[in-house]
Amino acid sequence: QVQLVESGGGLVQAGGSLRLSCAASGSIFRINAMGWYRQAPGKQRELVAALATGGGTNYADSVKGRFTISRDTAKNTVYLQMNSLKPEDTAVYYCNTLAMTRDYSILEVWGQGTLVTVSS
Repeated sequence: QVQLVESGGGLVQAGGSLRLSCAASGSIFRINAMGWYRQAPGKQRELVAALATGGGTNYADSVKGRFTISRDTAKNTVYLQMNSLKPEDTAVYYCNTLAMTRDYSILEVWGQGTLVTVSS
């Protein structure tokens, strides 16, 4: 089994910054890909940023130039650095991974979510 634990959410004023982290643990052989999604009140979950094993990245147009996804392979941790935050960034942010377990199963796993609130 694989678990994802998120941290770093909170309340911040517009223009401020936050850094989210997501640590994977459990019976892991390899992390193939990791990403961040968010869900605002009354809206569907959307992709924010994704990082593939080969290092390629993908960002939603609304966060390009403001958010950066990165990974610490040794710690099995992915980060989302969020700068120049706007009230419309307010949402619950979820970490997601595609992982291979030590018995060679492929699992898609979601974190518990961390709330980011941006005030004006």
